[in-house]
Amino acid sequence: MVDGESVLSKTPVSNVGWQKQQVMGTRAQVIGEAREVMSLRQASLYLGVSADTMYRYVSDGLVPAFKLGNRWKLRKSVLDRWMERKMSQVRPKRRR
Repeated sequence: MVDGESVLSKTPVSNVGWQKQQVMGTRAQVIGEAREVMSLRQASLYLGVSADTMYRYVSDGLVPAFKLGNRWKLRKSVLDRWMERKMSQVRPKRRR
């Protein structure tokens, strides 16, 4: 192997293999976009709080969520904006 040359460059890839790789990449993007909507449990893991705490926040209207059937759902982008607003409201403590 020559400096700066990867092992992958030595492996021949057919056009079919390359096209399959592109399709798989597209599928991953679609799946990633589908994960935009999270369950209450997924959102609690994302925020690092318990599912019970997350349920209480949603029920009290503290966190933006919607019901799909009988299940609470949260959009990741809305949750991210909500977190940004909350973080900007927090004032740093003064050191003594």
